[in-house]
Amino acid sequence: MCNHSPCAGSTEPAQGSRPSLELADVIRAYRAAYEQQHTLTPTEGAVLDAVERCRTAALGGHVNVCLRCGFVSEPSYNSCHDRHCPKCPAVAQAKWIAGRLQRVLPTHYFHVVFTLPAQLRGLARANPQVVYDLLFRCASETLLDLGQDPARLGGELGVTLVLHTWTQKLVFHPHVHGIVTGGALSPDGSRWQSARPGFLFPVHVLGKLFRGKLLDALRRAQLRGKLRVHDSARFAALLAGLYRKRWCIYCKRPFGGADQVIQYLGQYTHRVAISNHRLVALDERGVTFRTKTGELVTLDGVTFLGRWLGHILPPRFRKIRHYGLLSPRHATTRLELARQLLPPTSDSAVPDTIPPEESSTSNLCTAKWREVIRILTGIDFNACPCCGAHQLERRPLPRPLTIARAPPRAA
Repeated sequence: MCNHSPCAGSTEPAQGSRPSLELADVIRAYRAAYEQQHTLTPTEGAVLDAVERCRTAALGGHVNVCLRCGFVSEPSYNSCHDRHCPKCPAVAQAKWIAGRLQRVLPTHYFHVVFTLPAQLRGLARANPQVVYDLLFRCASETLLDLGQDPARLGGELGVTLVLHTWTQKLVFHPHVHGIVTGGALSPDGSRWQSARPGFLFPVHVLGKLFRGKLLDALRRAQLRGKLRVHDSARFAALLAGLYRKRWCIYCKRPFGGADQVIQYLGQYTHRVAISNHRLVALDERGVTFRTKTGELVTLDGVTFLGRWLGHILPPRFRKIRHYGLLSPRHATTRLELARQLLPPTSDSAVPDTIPPEESSTSNLCTAKWREVIRILTGIDFNACPCCGAHQLERRPLPRPLTIARAPPRAA
């Protein structure tokens, strides 16, 4: 009989592979201090609870017992599945990428970023649902309107937009990343008009049109009482001043083929404000974390939590949206017409991380999380790490009746 511990050569991930510091540790250390200075909204409290308890006994768990050799695994605790949790996005991200690969068109794409001006960030903090919705609407309308212009492409683009609200230092900075098809389908569906490989639209035209649409939408929302402002006269003056400023839009063709476009956007779709791997230290100075460029930033714990909480999305808010040819209503109609008009590409449209035998993206779309992990990493959680038999029995652990705070994770 096998010892009741992982064997040498086990496919179980090593404990040491986890980050030495997690966001949950920061929450446990500074949540009480933060609540003494600030009042949490119900949404913020729920997210803090979820991240703090993720993969701890507070959410329950199980052990796996091999019916063949008697192996008993270490306890495995349940995930919170909150979209703000740095430990939970991998499976959802893989499934999203697989689903989008089924709709990718064999053409070049552009990466476009629309950023909310700094002068409007306070308005967005006070009215996140309204401002974020308008940011999506105006960005998508800007692209679709220019695509339909007969003097440009004269057809319908495909657009996917993803909302981000942070910089590398966790500063509040709302913007949407977009992936846009490098061409458009004519209104009658008979012709594909391709954009030049290195040029979609003039960025100054994108900026002017987006500026006009967003400022007008904000004014209308305020007049209808949907946008809370403290002083209507100051708000009108703010908008007037922004009309006189130049708004810069980022537009660049992503590298790689059509398949890599979705992989590229997949980096943005399920990204959270900060990953556990970027956390460096938790000490008397506060929290130290690393930016993508390697710079170290240290904030006191309350300030760090305040910045992070500023990126929690409104309940049920959709941070990924599709427009034009990529909208759900066109999935089996105009999108397929466009595909028929485009020449086939030699690109595989399959992520490099997926083995050839798993090349059907439907495998990932419909798979449960254990199967997704097996496809992406080769780790088979259904196999006994000692004898390899697929005879594991999942036995639930008793769940604590009440836990005010999640216990510290095991070392």
